[in-house]
Amino acid sequence: MSKGSTGYGTTAGRSSRRRILRLAGAGLTMATLGAGLTGCEDTSETGGEGSIPPPRTASPEDGGKAPEDGQAPAPLWTKSTSAATYGDNDELVAVDGVVIASGDPLAALDGATGAERWSLPGGAIPGAPLLLGNGTLYLASGKYDGSVIGYAPASGKETWRSHLGKEYRQPRPVAVDGTQVYVIAEILEADGSSRTNVIAALNSATGKLVWKEQRDLGTQQNGVHAAVQGRYLVYTDFKKNLTVRDTATGRQVWTQKTAKTSYGPFAVHQDLVIVPQGQKLQAFALSDGSEKWSVEAEQFTTFREPTVLDDVLYIADSGRTLWALDPRTGKKVWQSTALKDSGAQVPRQFVRVGSTLYGATDLDKQGGIHAFDAKTGALRWTFNDKSGDYHAWLVATDGKRVFALHGKKLHALPGA
Repeated sequence: MSKGSTGYGTTAGRSSRRRILRLAGAGLTMATLGAGLTGCEDTSETGGEGSIPPPRTASPEDGGKAPEDGQAPAPLWTKSTSAATYGDNDELVAVDGVVIASGDPLAALDGATGAERWSLPGGAIPGAPLLLGNGTLYLASGKYDGSVIGYAPASGKETWRSHLGKEYRQPRPVAVDGTQVYVIAEILEADGSSRTNVIAALNSATGKLVWKEQRDLGTQQNGVHAAVQGRYLVYTDFKKNLTVRDTATGRQVWTQKTAKTSYGPFAVHQDLVIVPQGQKLQAFALSDGSEKWSVEAEQFTTFREPTVLDDVLYIADSGRTLWALDPRTGKKVWQSTALKDSGAQVPRQFVRVGSTLYGATDLDKQGGIHAFDAKTGALRWTFNDKSGDYHAWLVATDGKRVFALHGKKLHALPGA
């Protein structure tokens, strides 16, 4: 998810279609997967198994920089981790000289060497994100005691703590801005069950409750993607709702139903929220929900997750076209067919270092970490560890290095 100019967002919950696809790849039964599998995208549409030619040879070379022939660089270092990820973008972060992957124990590795800086047993619970803001790493308590805790990323020391109340269960942070941490929690019934949930704002200095609002009956705690932009808290959920609230009061400003693909990450830029909805990419005004621009992909193709980096919106579609758009207007900056031309997987998470755009793919075959020319979309190289692990690739950067997580393996690549 892209980060707004004044706030940070993330994903709460992990019952996503990406997770279902990966769990299916791990050999779970249809009884375990249940009805959720019926909404999964065709692998032929997303560039999955069977839709691409055999993978290219891409043996990394020594030296730390990509050679001229398009081969990927060798990792600066590779470490085994305790990572337990489902493919959401908030499960790998790089900040204050360390890189952290969601897992138990939660471990911070030195970005330059891969050496462990600190470790926190039970630090990241399944379904709760790694949320960064105000120089703090916010986590749902691994003790399941109803607390939300802030840590200094460089040292792992606790710096902040809040408790929503005994009448709420499993509060999970979803977004943060300069003054508040936003959480979603289940409302407990007398018999210990829960049928509703609450969204609340906690003061990021004192931990005290600022406001709380009960969400509509039928909404879920899981599957929430959120971001803060100025006075607006924006989020989507598995019920296909796009909702905007006032950060000062919690009052709902507007809400509307969205299409099938919109419960994944979205982007915010200036006064807009940009949401992929199947074949269409739409931008809505944060103030009132009015549509400001839209872009359509080719017939039978769908847009993936968008990211705004350095005032450019990057997004791929299932037809393996990579787009760069002006996020203010939707006008095309460039469009690249390099993925289609090389038979490569579609990326759905992006970071940028200098003139290179890095994209992490979901399924592994002919995927991994793609490196593109940020000005043209030309595909420079693809890094893949050849492990065949069914987990999605995740990517993060500290501005110097690019960190690629694949299953339990964390690789540090040169950033340029």
